[in-house]
Amino acid sequence: MKMSVRMAVLTLALLVLFSLALGSGGPGRLGASSRALASPQSWWDELDLISRIIMGEAMGEPFIGQVAVGAVVINRTRSPEFPSTIAGVMYEPDAFESVTNGLVWSNTPSDAEIRAAELALNGWDPTGGALFFWNPSKPVGPWIWSRPIILQIGGHVFAY
Repeated sequence: MKMSVRMAVLTLALLVLFSLALGSGGPGRLGASSRALASPQSWWDELDLISRIIMGEAMGEPFIGQVAVGAVVINRTRSPEFPSTIAGVMYEPDAFESVTNGLVWSNTPSDAEIRAAELALNGWDPTGGALFFWNPSKPVGPWIWSRPIILQIGGHVFAY
């Protein structure tokens, strides 16, 4: 049952986007700013976007680490340093490798990734307010190491 509801929501979202694109000559010609176009319109949209970030950035991490990645996205929306919407945070240039390389759209989030996103949206923040996370075993820009690390969960460190 969960899968059919999720598929119905995704199908409806795709139909709306497709009809908008056809009716206007494409997203770039809708007359709204690209930031406005990226803003989710509902809790379901936010759930989908966060679960995709979790899938792309924290697949294979412990469940609490997946919730923590979702919490970082939400924490950023509350910080004046970042866009104020989940879509704005997600699509900020080079903010998330899985968005840049398209991984977030190549698969469907698992039930666990969706549940982690739900918990993050409902306020669980295992990081205590982190704005950044990264895998210290992967190459990252040197500036990220200037951020004060709060904790490590699985393969990620979380920082302010």
